[in-house]
Amino acid sequence: MDRSSAIELLEANHTFPGPYLFKVIGRQESGFVARVVAAVRDEMAEQTDPPYTVRETAGGRHVSVSLEPVMQTAEQVLAVYRRISTITGLVILW
Repeated sequence: MDRSSAIELLEANHTFPGPYLFKVIGRQESGFVARVVAAVRDEMAEQTDPPYTVRETAGGRHVSVSLEPVMQTAEQVLAVYRRISTITGLVILW
């Protein structure tokens, strides 16, 4: 999907500014959660961490991070997705 289509889809389904839910699953390795949270915080240029929760899988191999920051624009959402997609240990991002 190209950038303009992604922006149109986001704007059609979300109200900006407003909360946006990011779900990130990655390998349970040292610092994965901190890297995900920092990526969102840094992309948003915030001084504090966005609201988030963490859950480990039953076997302990993976961890799920759910973040729900207040996003100002659809472009900002795409920027956060791009930033998270570069994190080492990432398995799934939605």
